[in-house]
Amino acid sequence: MFDVIVVGSGPAGVSASFPLVAAGLRVLMIDGGRENRVEPPAGQYLVERARARDQSRWMVGADFHALRQVSAVSPKLRAPTQAATFVDFSGANRVSGSNFALMGSLARGGLSNAWGCGVAALSPGELQAFPVDEGEMRASYATVSRRIGMSGAGPDDMKDYFGVDEWADQPVPLDDLHDGVMRKYSKARVGLREMGFLLGRSRVAALSTPRSGRNACDLSGMCLWGCHRGALYSSVSDLATLRDADNFTYRPGFIVDRFVTHDGYQEVIGHQGGMSEAIPGRRTVLAAGTLATTAIAMRSLGMTRPLAVQTSPTAAFLLWLPAQLGAGRRPGFGLGQLSFSLALEGGLSAFGSTFSSTGLPVAEFVRHLPLSRRYGADVLRTLLSSCILGNAFFPGSLSDNSATLLTDGTVHFQGGFATALDPALNEARVKLGKAFRRLGAWMLPGSFTPSAPGADIHYACSLPMLSDPGPGQCTAAGELFGAPGIFVADGASLSALSAKSHTLTIMANADRIGRGMAARLAG
Repeated sequence: MFDVIVVGSGPAGVSASFPLVAAGLRVLMIDGGRENRVEPPAGQYLVERARARDQSRWMVGADFHALRQVSAVSPKLRAPTQAATFVDFSGANRVSGSNFALMGSLARGGLSNAWGCGVAALSPGELQAFPVDEGEMRASYATVSRRIGMSGAGPDDMKDYFGVDEWADQPVPLDDLHDGVMRKYSKARVGLREMGFLLGRSRVAALSTPRSGRNACDLSGMCLWGCHRGALYSSVSDLATLRDADNFTYRPGFIVDRFVTHDGYQEVIGHQGGMSEAIPGRRTVLAAGTLATTAIAMRSLGMTRPLAVQTSPTAAFLLWLPAQLGAGRRPGFGLGQLSFSLALEGGLSAFGSTFSSTGLPVAEFVRHLPLSRRYGADVLRTLLSSCILGNAFFPGSLSDNSATLLTDGTVHFQGGFATALDPALNEARVKLGKAFRRLGAWMLPGSFTPSAPGADIHYACSLPMLSDPGPGQCTAAGELFGAPGIFVADGASLSALSAKSHTLTIMANADRIGRGMAARLAG
């Protein structure tokens, strides 16, 4: 019997495991174990697209993966190098959805294989919604941040918003378009701050300096396809470190369906290779991702009432910089380069980042234009090198999703938005348009496009931690009500979902939960 069974090898799973392993406990980690078989390209995106004879391998896939996923909501789902990250998730975990984008992972490392690497810490005010000690969370933020490596620190207007600069290295260099926007902001910042708009460097889990066998970003623009240098954090690297410990066991290929609690221990029940099996443990940590963890908990407890699930409603937009018209496409960092916060009516706020258009196929833009593909490609050939992309995220309180256990054991997710979202979207569109115009960037008409529920992949708060929990909720220690010994360490246990990037908070909370478990079990 293991001391602790950890379900999932993503950011939450590895973060909970480190303190448990350090305490000398016997830890078993189980996950789907899928591995991406298409290696990410090693060169510069623009060079490879112009010259490489084998680019169809990672652009389309030998099995035409990109074409078979043409209707997918995100370009990540079309990248052949990320195919194993998303494949078979819904069927294996017995989840379904209506008006809801279901995205999870059976891969080693989970969704950290394809995330946007945005990092932020919750402020003391934001942590008031959590029944946790602020000092403990701060200590866990520090532990996780130093382990994964981050960049973007600097004395800009987003420093306090992100709250991670004491652990972050210098930023990855900006491309020329973003550098021009930032220079104009430095001159117009007083007026923009008065309208509630702040702009600064993105804080990202990407290396600007080498560390621990990982190389720094080389500005290849290949971020969407996977970083062969290891500059972008993935929990796969942490899993490799954990596997060096004698008291840590990793078992890939095991899919958990439910758990059963007994007096003093639990059994995790699932299947591998078509064979069912029950694995006993003194404690169990659910870190399979919010959707899978929610389904496991609902099936195990026979929860007949629906559970609320929060997501971060999001919108994307395209900015044109007229002063850069005719500029050639340049290599650069493919994830967020600048980030903003925007104050909205009713005490709400939005958060977003801007990205280079390099590193994405033109087809990803053509599909959204109100033109035929033929003429859309001609327009973008002229405009795209002078454009940057943007997104905006909104608090989870503006979502209205639910999870329901069906009679056959499937957990069905129904997507929706709160009525207050439309006014917030309209306000954000108008304010962002005005703010970026002052920075020489024009939001192209019709480009501000809200996404479907769940497309943000910021799933959270389905089994929230509360001071006085009941069914479908967790204690401050992360223990699931009605299931002694079962702890929820991923986004499902978050008490609230702000507009900020939430992965670092998930990891810090998992580290805190793991520390608490280690202290009790080792004692």
